[in-house]
Amino acid sequence: MSKKNVPHSRPTIGDEEVKAVSAVISTGHIAQGRKVEELEEKLAEYFGVKGAVVTSSGTSALHLGLIALGTRVSDEIILPSYVCTSPLNAVYMSGGIPVLCDIELESFNICPEDLKERITEKTKAIIVPHMFGSPADIGKISEMGIKIIEDCAHSAGAFYGSRKIGSLGELSMISFYANKIIAAGEGGAVLSNNNELLKTVKDLRDYDEKESYKVRYNYKMTDIQAAMGVEQLSKLDDFIERRKELAAVYDDKLKAVNAVLPKGEFDHIYYRYVLRLEKEVSNVIELLALKGVNSAKPVFKPLHRYFEMRAGFKKTDEAFSTSLSIPIYPSLTDREQEQVIKALIEILE
Repeated sequence: MSKKNVPHSRPTIGDEEVKAVSAVISTGHIAQGRKVEELEEKLAEYFGVKGAVVTSSGTSALHLGLIALGTRVSDEIILPSYVCTSPLNAVYMSGGIPVLCDIELESFNICPEDLKERITEKTKAIIVPHMFGSPADIGKISEMGIKIIEDCAHSAGAFYGSRKIGSLGELSMISFYANKIIAAGEGGAVLSNNNELLKTVKDLRDYDEKESYKVRYNYKMTDIQAAMGVEQLSKLDDFIERRKELAAVYDDKLKAVNAVLPKGEFDHIYYRYVLRLEKEVSNVIELLALKGVNSAKPVFKPLHRYFEMRAGFKKTDEAFSTSLSIPIYPSLTDREQEQVIKALIEILE
């Protein structure tokens, strides 16, 4: 009998989400409405910020946040190369100039020392993704005196000291894509303690019925998605507890394999469980697939490689070649995890 195929990612959706979505549909009001407002209220309360504005995607949230910060042509926005293209797109969409920097290999987060070298008089802001659920060193980065945009697509619910990630920057963004910590199919949000910034983001989110004209966007979330988001947010702490339980099992069972296991200096909620091998990982990904385990390079392609930049990203290049992301999500069963562990041990020992 062939083994069950274990997905690399899978949303954790229960009867509560089904009932919540059905309830919205039954009202006949399925566009942006009261459920969106409810999600915004609950997000602000959960993250301990003054407000939240829900949008159609994480990219749109970041785009509006950059505009609200006053990003103009020739403004430089620093971001790490080891990240997906969404933040890069948002920088270009806002008119800014992206400046890429290297990462710390241990945490996969933006390297404060390299970041400091990239700051110029044109630097407007720094986008700080908390990679794979491991918070970046916001304290050290904030000492540089540049506005921080937290990218919490991987880290919603994690702590930096006593404060939640998402409450530390000038603004923060969250993604509700299907495989994220909080899954609503699609969607995003801007969080901030700056009421004027939030007001600007909310104004830009919708183009219709405005007294004055300027370029605005159709970046609204539907009440259908918001209903899922409300239910998922209510389960977030339980989701994180399960992720940490799964990570602890991996830590114990995989400590003897020839790999560097993930660790973070601060709270780690394990959006991804990422190992570093001593060799290029593509062959390992293929071998795992033959054993019914789907895995992946956690970043499809570093941003600097799109521009054929060959120097200045040594740790990013090493991470790209040697990092392996294996299944970890709340709906991963103990039996599925055992299958992942057994396959990895057979391949890596």
